[in-house]
This record gives sequence, structure tokens and C-alpha cells, in this order.
Amino acid sequence: MFKNKVIRWSTLAMLVAILAYFFTENFSSGNVEADKDDLIAANPQQYIEKITQERVSKDEQFRTTKDSPIQDKDNFHGLHYFDIDPAYRVKAFITPYEKSDKEVKLPYTDGSTTTYERIGYANFKINGVSQKLLLLKNEAVISVLFKDATSGKETYGGGRYLDYPVSKIKGDSLVLDFNTAYNPYCVYAPTYACPVPPAENTLSVAIRAGEQGNH
Repeated sequence: MFKNKVIRWSTLAMLVAILAYFFTENFSSGNVEADKDDLIAANPQQYIEKITQERVSKDEQFRTTKDSPIQDKDNFHGLHYFDIDPAYRVKAFITPYEKSDKEVKLPYTDGSTTTYERIGYANFKINGVSQKLLLLKNEAVISVLFKDATSGKETYGGGRYLDYPVSKIKGDSLVLDFNTAYNPYCVYAPTYACPVPPAENTLSVAIRAGEQGNH
């Protein structure tokens, strides 16, 4: 997803399908078969521990690996996050994209473009307010690129991302876990170019979950 402008290669964003919230509030019995992550999400404490461990692992990756976007690793003390809140794991119902212009050239921060496919809209509620986000597919990954009321204030102004393998779509639904929302690599290093969220993917609510801005 991110293009390294220096050596002209791209790397898929880390798949962040770490699930949350109570299983009984997100799935109707008989409609969707639970997978391992769903069962973890049924236990709030186990879910919080899993998200916490994922954050620790990502900090270690950013601190030690050659693919890390962090330039000054010696002074890197970890990413900044909102508190883990199971209420930000929501079940979204998908409305298929039915127009003929499914293929879209998505702009990147360096002025280049990459082809994505519009596959539908994820319809859900946050704090009782109805929202929807355009789902984009590139290869086998569903990308959810969005801005919200925290963008440019508590979080990166260019928006944040969620990524899921296509297999996470169950029938007409997809669980969105905003506790796993992350910043693009271009937040940390100017050598990366990152996709710009579609204008229509600007939420009217504040998503105080996932990664915060680059402090």
C-alpha cells in the first residue's frame, strides 16, 4: 500500500484484523459463523490483552526491522494510541457498489496513483450515529481509508487506515475494528507515498480509537 519513493518498491500495509467487542452484539445467531478472533472478542479482557500485545509487537517491529518507517530508531519510544474501547468494534453491513465505474485511480501523497476497485459501502453506527465508508480492494486486501472529527487534531490530518483480507467479509457484513486504525508510513518518513482517503470517507463523528498523531 505504501510506496517507498527512494527505492521505488511498495509494501502491503500490515493486516490489522484484530477483533473486538462482544460477540453477541455483533453477530446474529445462525447468520455468521464465528472464527477464532470472534471468540476472543467475546471475552472483553482477552480482547484487550490481544490488542495490547499487537501494539507491543508493532512497536518492536518499528524499533528493530529494516522495513520500519522510523528513521531515528534510537529515540523511538513507541507509538501513541487511544485507550482500547470495545465500543469501537462494530459490525458493518455492506451495500454493493453497483455503478459501472468500479475501477478507480486512487491518488497518493506524491501525486502518483494506484488502481483500486470500489466494492461497496460499509454501513454501521458509532455512538448511535449512522455512518458509511467506501470499501476499496487492491489485490486480496480490502482497504478502509478514512478521516474523522479527530483528523488534524488528535490524529494525522491525512487520515488513517484499516485493512482486511477479503475473507473477512462474511455474507453481507464486515467487522470494522477501529481500535486497530493505523497511520500510514508517510507520517513517519517523507520517503513514503501513501493513498489519500476518498473525500466521501470523512466521518462526522470522532473515532477516538487506534493510533493517534505522530508526537
